[in-house]
Amino acid sequence: MAARSIATATVSFGLVTVPVRIYPAVRQSAGLSFHLLHSKDKVRLKQQYICPADEEIVERSDMVKGFEYKKGKYVVFTDKELKALDEKATSGLEITEFLPKDAVDAVYFEKTYYLGPDKGGEKGYALLAQAMATADEIALAKYAARGKSYLVLIRSTGDRLFMQQLYHSDEVRDLGEVPVESRRNREAEVKLARQLIEQISTDTFHAEKYEDEVRQRIEKLIAQKLKGKDITAATPSERPPAPVIDLMEALKASLGTRGRAGEGAPRRGPASVRTMPARAAAAPARASAPRARAAGGRKK
Repeated sequence: MAARSIATATVSFGLVTVPVRIYPAVRQSAGLSFHLLHSKDKVRLKQQYICPADEEIVERSDMVKGFEYKKGKYVVFTDKELKALDEKATSGLEITEFLPKDAVDAVYFEKTYYLGPDKGGEKGYALLAQAMATADEIALAKYAARGKSYLVLIRSTGDRLFMQQLYHSDEVRDLGEVPVESRRNREAEVKLARQLIEQISTDTFHAEKYEDEVRQRIEKLIAQKLKGKDITAATPSERPPAPVIDLMEALKASLGTRGRAGEGAPRRGPASVRTMPARAAAAPARASAPRARAAGGRKK
C-alpha cells in the first residue's frame, strides 16, 4: 500500500527550490489499550471536566484558555488572540547550512519523516539527494507548521531524502545531571570487556529480529478470554539478591559461555583494533524534522 503524504513543502537552498511531499516514517504505536467501562452495563465512559471551586460540570462552551503567570493566577486569551500568538505556517524548508553527517547528536532527534518529490520536483529532488550523498553531509533547515517554529535535518540515502524533527536545546537535559562516579578500570578488565563486546557484535541492525513479546503475550491471553477461559497471573519467581561478584571472573565466565554457544560463528577481527560506529543503529534514515538546535553534540 502506497504511503500517503501529510503535507507539501518546498526545499530551498540558494536560488534552487524543490517541491516535496512529507510522509510519516513510522506507524502509530501498535500497543494495546484498555478502556474504562461502567461495570453495570459495560458501556464506555465519557470524560468530564469539573470545576473544583464549585464542583460543577463545565461544558466545552464555557471553557477558556489562560496562561499561568503566577501560582494560581492566569491571564485569559480569546481564540482570536491565541491565533495571533501562533507562528505563521510556511510551506518552505529553508536550508540554512550543510553539516558533517554526524554533527548533530541523536539525543536531539524527536521524529522522523520521509520526503518524496512533488509534481515537477523529480529532477531537483534527485539532484539534491545525490549531491548530499556525494558530499556526505546533512542539511539544517527551518520550518514552521501547526503554530510552532521547528529546526529540521534533511538527510540523503543517495536517491531518497528524509528529515528529522529536532528537540530544542532547552528540552534536552544536561548529561551532567546524571550522577556518575569517575573511575579508571584496569587494562585487563577493559580488554576482556572488549572481547565480550566483539563476540556479540554485528555489522548491521535488523529490526525484524526483535518483536514485541509482551504485546504478543497479552494478545494470546485476550484470545483465551474471548473463548471464555479464565486468565490467571503467572506465579512470580523470587529473585535472589544480586551477589557481589568478581568483575574479572564474571567477564571470563561470559566469554567462555559465548564461546561455546557461538562456536564456529564468523567474527569481525580483533576488538582491540576495531572501532564501532557511534550510531550504527540509525542506519539508513537519520533525518529530522522541526524542532531544535543542531549545534551538535550531547550537552556536557
